[in-house]
Amino acid sequence: MNLQSIRKLTPHKRDILFLSLVGVFITSLVLGNIVGTTKFVTIFSFTMPDWMQAFTPSLVRDGSIYTMSIPVGLLAYPFTFLVTDLISELFGRKKAQLVVWIGFFLNMYMLLLMSVGHWFPDTYGVSGGLNLFEGVYEFVIANTVSSMIAYLIAQTVDVRLFHFWKRVTKGKYLWIRNNGSTMFSQLVDSTAILSILYLSGNLGDNITTIGALAILILNSYLFKFFFALFDTPLIYASVWFFKEYDEDPEGHKLYDS
Repeated sequence: MNLQSIRKLTPHKRDILFLSLVGVFITSLVLGNIVGTTKFVTIFSFTMPDWMQAFTPSLVRDGSIYTMSIPVGLLAYPFTFLVTDLISELFGRKKAQLVVWIGFFLNMYMLLLMSVGHWFPDTYGVSGGLNLFEGVYEFVIANTVSSMIAYLIAQTVDVRLFHFWKRVTKGKYLWIRNNGSTMFSQLVDSTAILSILYLSGNLGDNITTIGALAILILNSYLFKFFFALFDTPLIYASVWFFKEYDEDPEGHKLYDS
């Protein structure tokens, strides 16, 4: 049975794969926007040796202690880049860009539903967490609008760079287009969203200087950078596992059938 016959016999499996990837993408995106910067978590901290302190600005450390702190919403967000790269590889640029736009409009839909809930009057004595809802609503409005601006820019850059490198390498060296697109686009994303949140006053009270903002951007990007390195074997394994569902209209094939 050749590859063409497999595709004819199992079109629903390609649909299931595509919808599953979209589901992971949307869940990660919406979750990241809801929890956003409500909490910053410590990924790790360590005591820097003297030689490292000598060239590390005091702004990025507390004495000899360096701590990598990132917004909790960032834990889910790198998976969106993994998914768009995988969709780009298996289904092509147009479908990857379509998913980016779907993510944008569904987040706007989420904001609309939350706004409707905010506009309707409270049923006095029944609501179990009115203050909690209103606090989440006020936070999500500012956070989601900011993140969607950064999201559209970064994800579009990611998809286009992915296919740029794919054309340059003639479909070979998946690690180049995976890392070359993701690492740059995530730098764009980290810089854009945190800068917008800083300018709109939606970061913590201690983030009052450009230097403090730069540290947040650095920590955010470093986390995404290492995640991009980590997801390289994942995307290779995924492309190999799902290679019979490859619909790349450009005709490039990483693995021969």
